[in-house]
Amino acid sequence: MSPLDFFDNHTYRMVFFGTAVIGLVAGALGSFAYLRKQSLISDVVSHAALPGTLIAFLGAVAVLGVDGRNMVALILGAVVIGTIAVLFANGVARTSKIRIDTAMAVSLAIFFGAGMLLMRIIANGAFPGKGGIQDYLFGNASTITIADLTTSVAVGGLALTLMLLFWKEFALRTFDPDHSSVLGFGARAVDTLMFATIVIATVIGVKAVGLVLMVAFVVTPPAAARQWTRTLPGMVALSALFGGLGSGLGAYLSIAMGKVPTGPLIVLTLFAIFLVSLLCSPRRSLVTRLLGRRRARAALRHELLQEGAAR
Repeated sequence: MSPLDFFDNHTYRMVFFGTAVIGLVAGALGSFAYLRKQSLISDVVSHAALPGTLIAFLGAVAVLGVDGRNMVALILGAVVIGTIAVLFANGVARTSKIRIDTAMAVSLAIFFGAGMLLMRIIANGAFPGKGGIQDYLFGNASTITIADLTTSVAVGGLALTLMLLFWKEFALRTFDPDHSSVLGFGARAVDTLMFATIVIATVIGVKAVGLVLMVAFVVTPPAAARQWTRTLPGMVALSALFGGLGSGLGAYLSIAMGKVPTGPLIVLTLFAIFLVSLLCSPRRSLVTRLLGRRRARAALRHELLQEGAAR
């Protein structure tokens, strides 16, 4: 399939631009989770997004009597519950001897279990519009509409704007949390805002990609970008670029190859970018380190031979 034919098709355009926006936003904001060594927080968020979207669905249908699959309502529910899940995990780690990775695993299990219970309730109940709600488990990029894309752009743009407005606070809290507290930046307030933006970056992709694979969109682009740059602005920009291009390219390949799931192929495309970065980046790659070690051994051998000859 030629690119011209691809972009002539409305559904294909929605899939391409929808996943590219998701990848760009997730890549940029995922940099802070990566640098804080809390990359798995996106896994907590994505799994907590399931009960969040289902609670929003039930509230819209049963309480308000409106369409339960409204994208804005579902994202709002996912953001609220996802943020609660993240704060719960960090609160447990802060107030107890439980490590953050264990706390995140506990939080993930609790919220995902609640989501599966709600899904069974919805599946067995007489709720209008419940068809396709299971797509939030594994995603379905072909269901992206213009309204969904517009909502993703608006919500993702809001998250990126918050990141830029509070850039100094986010950066200081990421690299030197003690200094941040000394300067008067409220640790809980900054953490809540930072994690809320990461939650937004995660939940806008749940419908298209699914909660199972969304973690790769948040983790892989920053890991690849870190191989190429030493500065935070450079890493955030490059991570956003990798996320957007990798997601768009993966979406195009999934359609061009025919009957290939979009989400998994995007994940493989992002992994390919990470692998190239790991092997070929000029400063931090495995190849560079191997060559550096060989040169160091050769220089040491030459120096020892010179010392031996001098004696």
